[in-house]
Amino acid sequence: MTTTPLPGVPHVESPFFSRIFSAPDMDEETRRIAFDLSVKGYAVLEFPDVAFAGMTDRIKANLHAHYDFDGWRTHGHPAGISLRVQDAWSFDENVKRIACNEHIIALLSRLYGRQAWPFQTLNFPVGTQQHFHTDSIHFSSSPERFMCGVWVAMEDIDETNGPLMYFPGSHRWPIYTNEHIGTCVAELEGTPTQAIYEAMWRDLVEAHGVEPQYFHAKKGQALIWAANLMHGGTKQRDPARTRWSQVTHYFFDDCAYYTPMMSDPFYGSIAFRALTNIVTGEPVPNRIAGHDVPARFIEATTPGQVKWREEEAFDPQLYLLANPDVAAAGIDPAQHYLQHGIQEKRRLRP
Repeated sequence: MTTTPLPGVPHVESPFFSRIFSAPDMDEETRRIAFDLSVKGYAVLEFPDVAFAGMTDRIKANLHAHYDFDGWRTHGHPAGISLRVQDAWSFDENVKRIACNEHIIALLSRLYGRQAWPFQTLNFPVGTQQHFHTDSIHFSSSPERFMCGVWVAMEDIDETNGPLMYFPGSHRWPIYTNEHIGTCVAELEGTPTQAIYEAMWRDLVEAHGVEPQYFHAKKGQALIWAANLMHGGTKQRDPARTRWSQVTHYFFDDCAYYTPMMSDPFYGSIAFRALTNIVTGEPVPNRIAGHDVPARFIEATTPGQVKWREEEAFDPQLYLLANPDVAAAGIDPAQHYLQHGIQEKRRLRP
């Protein structure tokens, strides 16, 4: 990999971009893709596998029974949701072959300056109809921005069957997480969704004055997008049509991997991810600057444990007053809190 004074910044987002991508051994196609990713936050290319058409036919046949098309057309489409199968790579060799394409992995590794590896696949038979968002709240790394997605069209896509939409240049905006929107998820009731961010994203788009662009892809075209690019799926106008596609998400070596939307790092809660490299089938350690993140730290910061780590402040009588159903059941309060209360985010005091 090319050396840089900032190894903790992806090459395509580095202030040393010109130096890195002017190397004499850099081919023009790689430079083009790097420039598009740097400036726009995405790049389009032909998926590099001559057997792609046959692979997609086999994927469609194998996955078809996994989707409730009738139910989606009746209920899902009007509700603005989609159909998907996550991690079909684990049972479909063609999904895995797309995810593990050696040319894509080599390209991403060159673009980011670290070895790329796939960790998740999503297969869609219809449009996602998903509110625009940034993946940085769902999949993130430390150092940040060492994540990207590769979306590939398995059929032609036009304005009627739900093209992708994205806001060019939005990948360069700051990454906004829970603390920026004034939310501590450790203290929320229930499990948060990206809906807690959507009003802020709409305001950001308006404040920056950016307009969406739409990807009317041809079968076999692929789109690489940066982790923080604001993107989503448009409404599928014709629910009778399909819109087959595959998304593969990639991380890069020597990072810590976590879910910011489920984390409050300075409150002692970090949702570290336990991930498998799809290519090797091996688990990937969380690392920082060449050092493994200690297992005891990952365990201690697992979401849901924050309150119990304040055990010196745990008062069983106050816990029973705050949770009369536990008192009525005659259950030991400390045992209940350890076994159930943490997960249920029970109050410690009235």
